[in-house]
Amino acid sequence: MTNNIFAAPAWPYVNGPLHLGHVAGTFVPCDIFIRYHRLQGNNVLAVTGSDTHGTPVTVTAEEEGRTPRQVAEQYHALAVQSLTQLGISLNLYTHTDTENHCRVTQDFFTKLYREGYIFKQTDPQLYDVDAGRFLPDRYVEGECPICHYPRARGDQCENCGNLLDPLQLINPRSRFAKPGETHTLEVRDTEHFYLDLPQFNKPLIEWVKQQTHWKPNVIAFTLNYLRGDDTDENPTGLKPRAITRDLEWGVPIPPEIGDYPNKRIYVWFDAVIGYYSASVEWAKDLGLGDEWQKWWTIAPDTRAYQFIGKDNIVFHTVIWPALLLGYGDGKLPLPYDVPAQEFLNLEGRKFSKSANWAVWVHDFLAAYDADPLRYLLASSMPEYSDADFKWSEFVRRNNDELVAAWGNLANRALTFAYKNFDKQVPAPGELDDADRELIEKSERVLRVVGDAINACRFKTGIEAAFQVAREANFYLNRTEPWKVIKVDRARAATSLYVVLRVIDNLKTALYPYLPFSSNDLHRQLGYTDDLAGTFETRTLQESAQSHLVMLYQPPQPRARWEPSALRGGEPLNEPKALFKKLDESIIALETAKLGKPE
Repeated sequence: MTNNIFAAPAWPYVNGPLHLGHVAGTFVPCDIFIRYHRLQGNNVLAVTGSDTHGTPVTVTAEEEGRTPRQVAEQYHALAVQSLTQLGISLNLYTHTDTENHCRVTQDFFTKLYREGYIFKQTDPQLYDVDAGRFLPDRYVEGECPICHYPRARGDQCENCGNLLDPLQLINPRSRFAKPGETHTLEVRDTEHFYLDLPQFNKPLIEWVKQQTHWKPNVIAFTLNYLRGDDTDENPTGLKPRAITRDLEWGVPIPPEIGDYPNKRIYVWFDAVIGYYSASVEWAKDLGLGDEWQKWWTIAPDTRAYQFIGKDNIVFHTVIWPALLLGYGDGKLPLPYDVPAQEFLNLEGRKFSKSANWAVWVHDFLAAYDADPLRYLLASSMPEYSDADFKWSEFVRRNNDELVAAWGNLANRALTFAYKNFDKQVPAPGELDDADRELIEKSERVLRVVGDAINACRFKTGIEAAFQVAREANFYLNRTEPWKVIKVDRARAATSLYVVLRVIDNLKTALYPYLPFSSNDLHRQLGYTDDLAGTFETRTLQESAQSHLVMLYQPPQPRARWEPSALRGGEPLNEPKALFKKLDESIIALETAKLGKPE
């Protein structure tokens, strides 16, 4: 039975370009996952987009003297460019500032309000006297009361991951204050709408305890958050949480609820709803009617995956499931897996936009190819602990592993066969035990890699494939067909045939990780089609708004995750190198750019 796989990376804020930390824990693992499932013949829907309503966008807009929409449109377009060049094969990459998303978010809000899951409450909030404005969460920074990190945000401490309220911060500071200024902050009352999360406490605990396939840290973090200081029978972890803010940028309160011209639905509520709204938009854009509902119906063959960083766990294992439970009356599928990644650091330090301690995706791809980056991020993915991007490691892995181990294996085998066997796959003689063993090992690795990807253990998968590539190199060096051909052409043909069969299997196993080079190799091996579908980007007009989206068009679902079907005598295409060797001088060159003003 064909599975319906829904997969979505977390929505990035578009207050600036995407850096490697953004894509390492979300977009790259998600793309590996969905490319594998497409080759399995499964029905995949992968959607997400730019979070244009986050307060980081409004903060950047105020700093630069522009409107939030201008900032969001600029960096959304750059995100589409970056993700397309990186080979992220989403069915749709949209953004939250669309009429469709506004309509769906307001529908969620209205139903939850009418069902008694949202209520109004007047509460104290920090007010910047000098700026004359209430301070939404991210307009406040201060010392975390839990871990004492000095630059915690008003909504969440990025150091310990705990959700916060601005009033909890020690020595809070207004983001409206320029460097060297001190603004006077007061606590004033304001009315907001609250999501009554305690109503979902017990059902969420029961659900989370069943997710034994989740990463241990995701389960532990979520259960600790839900339980609070009490037991599963009387949990006290969840508290009502405000879902509106005193802002002018964002999704308006539904008019049928009341007139609130200066309030907006807050970003953490509307962004997660984007997974649902983007599914609706995808079907609408392609004229598919209600086709999106196939992935939003509880069924044994339907699974949803959310690819996030560890700082996003609570939003995807607590808040988003709570919204689905309240809105769907138990009829909407909750996430099957939330394989949260740890953080990717840069040369031993956290990424920092303000300090320009970052490698921007668009800058990287202007100078280097996508597959070497995907290889490094996959082989050192922060699955269970923080990882570190180092330019020296990028160069080493590219030269020693991609070029020397994998690329060189494919190129020298194909080149020798192309030149010495009439541009055809050599016809083999009788295979000996070593020949059969290597072919069988390369066929088994398809299952090993597939099982690893399906379990979201991406490093395990790529390591297994490269181990077979190393063994194939050893086999080729031992059999030496370039020497044997002078005395035993049939035996040389057999050795080359074995290696080409292995390369064909490895090409498929590595395709989810290295789609560009794997598809090139697929063609060099004589195939006339592509392994999977193609991209296009469109500017879609929605009333007065235009928005740039990425649309992925897969071929008709068919299984391609299967052993090589190469046969002797089939034509080969002219070989070419898959990867470029990098000069070690780029290490110093690129490292010197870090931390310098742009």
